[in-house]
Amino acid sequence: MAPVFNLLLRIQLSLLLLLLAAAVVQPFQSVVIKSRAIPSRRDYTLRYSRGTDPIEPTLQPTVLSDENIDNEFIEDLDEEIDTFADPNDRRYSSADWAHNMLSLHNSTILREIRGPVSWITAWSAIVSLAYKMFQWSGMHSLADRMCLGSTPHSLIASSIGLLLVFRTNSSYQKFTEGRKTWEQILNTCRDVTRMTSVYERNVGLKRKQRIQRLLAAFPYMLHHHIQPRCLDHSQCQALKGSPYALVLNEPRSIIIDHSINASCAKECWVDKRSLPWCLLPDPVLNKCAQSHNRPLWIADRLALEFTEIKYDENFSSRERLELLKHASKLGECIGHCERIHQTAVPLNYARHALRSLTLWSFTLPFGLVDKLGLMTGPVVGIVAWLMYGVYEIGHRIEDPFQGSLRLSDLCNAIYRDVMFGDRNQAGMRRQSAFRKDNEKESDWDRVGDAFGLKRTREDIPIMLPQPVAAS
Repeated sequence: MAPVFNLLLRIQLSLLLLLLAAAVVQPFQSVVIKSRAIPSRRDYTLRYSRGTDPIEPTLQPTVLSDENIDNEFIEDLDEEIDTFADPNDRRYSSADWAHNMLSLHNSTILREIRGPVSWITAWSAIVSLAYKMFQWSGMHSLADRMCLGSTPHSLIASSIGLLLVFRTNSSYQKFTEGRKTWEQILNTCRDVTRMTSVYERNVGLKRKQRIQRLLAAFPYMLHHHIQPRCLDHSQCQALKGSPYALVLNEPRSIIIDHSINASCAKECWVDKRSLPWCLLPDPVLNKCAQSHNRPLWIADRLALEFTEIKYDENFSSRERLELLKHASKLGECIGHCERIHQTAVPLNYARHALRSLTLWSFTLPFGLVDKLGLMTGPVVGIVAWLMYGVYEIGHRIEDPFQGSLRLSDLCNAIYRDVMFGDRNQAGMRRQSAFRKDNEKESDWDRVGDAFGLKRTREDIPIMLPQPVAAS
């Protein structure tokens, strides 16, 4: 048995050295889970407009390559990206177990929690080595004192599980509420475009185009409001002095990592040629840029456009109130997003849950070392990965607008539906539903029935029972 113990001891020491090296790279302070925005799996860059449509007809999504992104984000990117269709999130079944296990080293959750997991695993390995050395040296009394038994941790495990499950469930509820809010935005924008297209003669073609552009700009403005996307220092220097540079009036400090000095922290520069700024003319854009709440400004301007529509026999106060109700819904959606974004888990709860989990994890080796021996380090490391992974998942989805929800896809979907999918000069695919050009009423009579019998209107009298003549 001595050679086996020596082999296990060498393996344990090798793993301990590797974990210590990883811990040096990830300092001990990383036990506190930090938030960091990750790129969406369908994130791409829209090119500048070369015509009337800000999205080019041949635009293909730019998949991030190794030149502009680290390999650690490979799991966050889907190779199959199709922004022209509705995004279909990949769903993993039990048959994908092999793929998920082989891609574990690319896990974003593991990358975020590698600090506490490495330290806990290294500490567990040290405890198991000390326990075995005390036994081999004949100091069994010291070895016995190191063992706490499994009863204390079994009693505390249920409480820690409740803390983690409550945090994760509350975070998932916010994630679901955020998705429902953006679904309401999408449905509201579609309803407004439908009404303005049906009442186009009353609304007017020019006013309808203004309403369409305001609706298309609204989701992008809201995305920027809850997740500011400012240009970095190099891009600001390239646009400085050009007519395409636009400085936004931000109500709070925008912390940009690439800012050279603190005076630039409150300035947010954008390019007028990109979405949504290219959808508005300069006089309107300058007013909107000075507003602290730009999506609310868009909703207010939409309400103004609705109130300026004149009454006639087809468009009355009922239709105007319906449009104003849609503008109010957009304003409510802004408040919902702000509430989700600004309301975090109470600080005391988050700290207590993390401290309890850390204390439980660092004392777990003393309850398992008498039964597992030198296998205590790997086993406790797996347990720490599971527990801290659940905590990190709850932290990630707590604010769904920082990477959990693909807001870019939702904004682009609204743009396509509101602007009628104009990816080329002649693209009026949705608009064709409101036009009856080259259509006749008799065309519908030539259509067969739903069961494929291909009977037309002329065949119906033959099939009906003939009335019986009165005797």
